[in-house]
Order: sequence, then C-alpha cells, then structure tokens
Amino acid sequence: MKIVVIGGTGLIGSKTVAILRQRGHEVVAASPRNGINAITGEGLKEAVDGAAVVIDLANSPSFEDKAVMAFFETSGRNLLAAESAAGVRHHVALSIVGTDRTPDNGYFRAKVAQEKLIEASGIPYTIVRATQFMEFIGAIADAGGDGKTVRLSPGLFQPIAAEDVSAFVADVALEPPRNGIVDIAGPERAPFNEIIARYLKAIGDPREVVRDPEALYWGGRVEELSLVPLGEARLGRIDLNEWLRRSRAGV
Repeated sequence: MKIVVIGGTGLIGSKTVAILRQRGHEVVAASPRNGINAITGEGLKEAVDGAAVVIDLANSPSFEDKAVMAFFETSGRNLLAAESAAGVRHHVALSIVGTDRTPDNGYFRAKVAQEKLIEASGIPYTIVRATQFMEFIGAIADAGGDGKTVRLSPGLFQPIAAEDVSAFVADVALEPPRNGIVDIAGPERAPFNEIIARYLKAIGDPREVVRDPEALYWGGRVEELSLVPLGEARLGRIDLNEWLRRSRAGV
C-alpha cells in the first residue's frame, strides 16, 4: 500500500516512515527538501497520486500566532485538495490533546483550525491527538525559566516519547478511518512542576522548580485537566525514567 507522510523527515515523521517501511508498505517521506511542499503545493499532486493513506505530520517553522495559523490553514487546504483529487481513502493528522481547551494558545488555535478543515473535507480521516513529547521537556522548562528558578503550573502533565507517538500514528494509519479522534499519552500522569523537577534533577540542572498556578504554558493558562486526556486514550510504553535512560545511552 502506498502511504505518503507529510513531514516525513522530522522527529515523528522519520520514525513513522521507518515503521511503515518495515511493515512492507511503499512510503513517500515528503518534505520541502525533496520537492514536496504543502505550503506552495509543489509536488503534492505527484506525491499523493495512487496513495491510499496520507499522514500529515507537518509543523510550522514559526510559532507566532498569525504565522502558525497561516501555515496550518494553507498547508491543510492544499493537502486536502490534492488528496480529494487523488481519491485518498484515509487522512491521518497529528494534533494535540486539549487543543480545543486552551484558547489563549495561538498554536493550539491553529491546530483546531486544521482539525476543522479535515472534518469538513469529506475525506475519511482519523485525528491523533498526542500529549506533549518528552523530547520537548527541556524547552518547556526553559520557557518557564526565571533566573535560578523555573515557574510552572501544577496542571496535570502526561508526556509521551516520540517513539511511542510514531508507533501509534503508524498503527492508526493502517486501521480503518475513525472519522473522529484518538487520544494518545504517556504512561505517567503527574503535575507539570513535579515531572519537570524530576527531569532537571536527572540531568543535573540546579534550577529550583516553583509551583505557580498563574504560570502560563506558551502564552496560555493551564487548568488541572487542560493537557491530559479526559476519556479513553492509548498509553505509551516508555515512561520518563526509561526515556532518560535511552537518551543518555543515545538510543
């Protein structure tokens, strides 16, 4: 089966491509560097021709509110139009758990817009909403940094390893379309401040983590359940300790 992975050379895309190829599928790892660009439309028609499944893992190069909205709306329209013309039977997109519960966050608003385009496209689809990646924990800590302290919300956090995300995305791509949402998350759930404190201690970062209910997450206020699944979710295998062990080992 031919499967096109938009953003196929990125963090999640490269792992997803490898999994699907190991399972015997013909996989196109699409990205601007190989002449397939969802923003300009370059190469899209040719890439999706004959594809049964398209997985959209593209990410905006800018997190500025207007730029990220323009990216997901433009790439979404171009990609879905090409898929419709090619008769693609399953569109899979990676989104974020709680993206519709954090309206102050511009990136989350853009993902909501992307989801609405998918739902209105008429193409059978599955949206995979993931919690925050463990690979971004350091950046989250730095975003809350204030000198020798890191101020973080006590809202619940359930990070997932990129390896688990990729495995779930590959599984969903080979399943029948849900015409709905699948939530995926890591195996551990705890307050943001507690998980970040564990991470900083493990890497030898001396900064103190301060529990601050007013602390923002990328510009948005985080309530207790803003960023974790509220119902059924597929849970990854890799917890924080295992991810740290693999990171140190270069796995």
